[in-house]
Amino acid sequence: MTRVVVTGIGMVTPLGHDTDTTWNALLAGTSAAGPITLFDAEAFPSRIACEVRDFDASTFMDRKEVRQTDRYIQFAMAAAFQAVEDSNLTIDSTNATEVATIIGSGYGGIGTFQQQVEALVQRGPGRVSPFLMPMMVTEMGAAKVSIALGAKGPAFSVTSSCCSGSDSMGVAAELVRRGEAKVVLAGGAEAAITPIAFAGFSQAGALSTSRNDNPETASRPFDSERDGFVMGEGACVVVLEDFEYAVGRGARIIAELTGYASTADAYHITHPAKNGEGAVRAMQKALNAAALTPNDLGYLNAHGTSTPINDREETKAIKTVFGEAAYSVPISSTKSMHGHLLGAGGALEAAICALAVSRGAVPGTINLENPDPDCDLDYTPNSSIERPIKAAMTNTFGFGGHNTSMIFSESAG
Repeated sequence: MTRVVVTGIGMVTPLGHDTDTTWNALLAGTSAAGPITLFDAEAFPSRIACEVRDFDASTFMDRKEVRQTDRYIQFAMAAAFQAVEDSNLTIDSTNATEVATIIGSGYGGIGTFQQQVEALVQRGPGRVSPFLMPMMVTEMGAAKVSIALGAKGPAFSVTSSCCSGSDSMGVAAELVRRGEAKVVLAGGAEAAITPIAFAGFSQAGALSTSRNDNPETASRPFDSERDGFVMGEGACVVVLEDFEYAVGRGARIIAELTGYASTADAYHITHPAKNGEGAVRAMQKALNAAALTPNDLGYLNAHGTSTPINDREETKAIKTVFGEAAYSVPISSTKSMHGHLLGAGGALEAAICALAVSRGAVPGTINLENPDPDCDLDYTPNSSIERPIKAAMTNTFGFGGHNTSMIFSESAG
């Protein structure tokens, strides 16, 4: 079977505008949560988020193009440019048709959509931007990256709620294995810190509301005082390559994508299936694909949203799949620091697993002060640890009953 490896990673996150800054903040246990500045949130029950602060798209796009692209597209482009540079990849006439671009998003240009609906209602149809449709559709992040870099292979978006970014990576790996691409720029991007998205998630009871005055402590996965997630934004794009192609061009290999699985609960639009049944199947299928057992894993990046239901059900699912090994594998939810990046979250957390394998460290779960008795595993509380990691798994679950699990391993020559 064709092997698929990671050769480059690019990140724009609430913890930093690049991979190293984000990674170092994760190991330091830094919270990116703070008061919302992107809109006036005074009337909202939740007034905090993990924003990407001081982001200036004009550093890599001309100002006209900035005005014609949604924030989520700008994040996608910044992360993709970084990933290509990190992989030392050149895209030119010799390989352009073999380079694909698969960048997922759950909500696309929802900020632009809200602005233009307001323009329609307040000033009439003649004031709606002619760029509305290309600014809001979820596939435009992939399209703009493809255009900017001259990547002529398949270019599209996968949309599966919070699994969008991780499913994009999984689909990208299958493109490589089928021989449809030698290289894929894969990941996710999201910029949904907007009034309409916040109102929707608030009405669904999904957001943390109890710590508006102390936002750094609001995201607390597996803690008995958790009351909802803290929304984040940003993008993560990785360069996935055919192993032989990567070796042939002398690329540095960060990790190998050895296992991927996607399942559906077929149960409820927002609640996970009882005892995490769909998550159980995703984890088990990913382990089978990687030909690994739970004892082979050195780290598990949990979905860990800090919502009462998810953290409890995910813990049950881990116990079902891992058995006694569930108590010995280090687990953490990095959402405690960077928040929930929605459609970009799975991509970011997958890349964190690849870095954990490459760099030999497990980020902690901050704000875990009063463990929930139902969440009794080792969630690496409040500090990172250094340890050799031969393989790491990441879980991502989403509205609609989507479940994705992915495994990254050390790459043997």
